[in-house]
Amino acid sequence: MSSLCINYPDAVLVSFNESREHFETEARIALAMKLFDLGRLTSGQAAEMAGLSRVEFLLTCRKYGSTSGQNAGSKIWGVNR
Repeated sequence: MSSLCINYPDAVLVSFNESREHFETEARIALAMKLFDLGRLTSGQAAEMAGLSRVEFLLTCRKYGSTSGQNAGSKIWGVNR
C-alpha cells in the first residue's frame, strides 16, 4: 500500500484539543469520505483507506453527514429507498 504525508502545524492539534493519533485518524477518514463523495473511490476502497470495514465506513459517513452517507442504510443492507 502506498502512503501520503501531509504536513500540518502543531497549532492544529491545539485548536482541535486532540491527540496526534486521533487527529490523523480523523483526517484519513475525512479524506477517504471526500474522495468517496466525489465518486473517485468505491465504498470498499474508501473504507480500506480509512482503516475501517465497509459497514463501519458507511455508518461513519452517515454520522458525519456525508452526502454519500445519507444513503448508507441502503448500501449496507442492499435496499433501495
